[in-house]
Amino acid sequence: MFRPLSIFIGTRYTRAKRRNRFVSFISMTSMIGLALGVLAMIVVLSVMNGFQREMSNRILGMVPHATVVGVKPIDDWRPVAQAAMKNPQVTAAVPFTEMDGMLSYKGSMQPIQISGIDPAQEGKVSIVTQHIVQGKLDDLKPGEFGVVLGDITARRFRLAVGDKITLIVPEASTAPGGITPRLQRLNVVGIFKVGAELDGTMGLVHMADAAAIQHWEPNQVQSVRLAVKDLYAAPQVSQQIVAGLGADYKADDWTHTQGSLFSAMKMEKTMIGLLLLMIVAVAAFNIIATLIMVVNDKGADIAILRTIGATPRQIMAIFMVQGTVIGIVGTLIGGVLGVIAALNVSELVGWMERVSGQHIFSSDVYFVSNLPSELQGADVALICGAGFVLSFLATLYPAYRAAKIQPAHALRYS
Repeated sequence: MFRPLSIFIGTRYTRAKRRNRFVSFISMTSMIGLALGVLAMIVVLSVMNGFQREMSNRILGMVPHATVVGVKPIDDWRPVAQAAMKNPQVTAAVPFTEMDGMLSYKGSMQPIQISGIDPAQEGKVSIVTQHIVQGKLDDLKPGEFGVVLGDITARRFRLAVGDKITLIVPEASTAPGGITPRLQRLNVVGIFKVGAELDGTMGLVHMADAAAIQHWEPNQVQSVRLAVKDLYAAPQVSQQIVAGLGADYKADDWTHTQGSLFSAMKMEKTMIGLLLLMIVAVAAFNIIATLIMVVNDKGADIAILRTIGATPRQIMAIFMVQGTVIGIVGTLIGGVLGVIAALNVSELVGWMERVSGQHIFSSDVYFVSNLPSELQGADVALICGAGFVLSFLATLYPAYRAAKIQPAHALRYS
């Protein structure tokens, strides 16, 4: 089988032969270092993808993807919902009212965001129905002022289903200061736990009770909540719907309330990816030291090749092939092991917890009680591509030095 001279000699130099076993050992350590760097990058970025997915599913499964908000209370929300459903991106549209207040219980207080909902339709746009741990969402009856609170709030106040708690809502008035507090007694009819910060900041009441607290008519709501297919298209979708409804409505979406959190997670992933890339870069540039040692060791061989007709370009290609082989093999090994580890990291952590008897991610401390992982092909391709490129770049200087060796000088001192 025909093989170019540069490839034949370059691959031959990567294998141990008699007196140059030390050089081959250094090549092996460079290969292992590159593999470990690629493996670590794939696993860490997959775990970060998993955490981002969990937080996205939990938080964006609770907060509105987008809302069509009335400039004044909406008397009949159904025509607005019907107009929204004409957009192919919208999968559901339900009535929604939101207000801020304070919860008070036995002298303790905390801020809360109260959502007025229709319990019969909330499952179309929210995951809360799947995460009720006490009571039922259907126990929210109009006129009874029931409330469903998050698990963190319930534990903070030591509440259970059947307890009563006071909601304090600011109300505009003609009194000095312009605002007076309005108090409403609420009955705890349910507790939800989604495993996110919303467990301590959100409460749900019936939309008729939310209207009564704000002195509206029982059928009036603040907005229509939308669920969309593509979360990142929510701003455009809500703007399109509002443009067709007129000046009495305005658009809002999840990027205004939760956008900073997801921007921070994206920035964190980028920065950690760059830091881990430095590990790959260090391993790749170890190839420089390896090839310089090989060049020094093979000075006489290079001189002989030059005297029998090898060009500087061919000499340079020999060492570029050797370094590139080290980089490709190391990157491929790291990529394969990284993919296997990323696909099984959750099971591995679970096994470690069972063996040690210790919970690495305790549900009492962390919102996510396991180690999620989501392997993305784009990440694997980017990491392996970076390993290949860095390995290739690391070969250029040693190969250039090899091409500049003068045959007479090398043979004289060999």
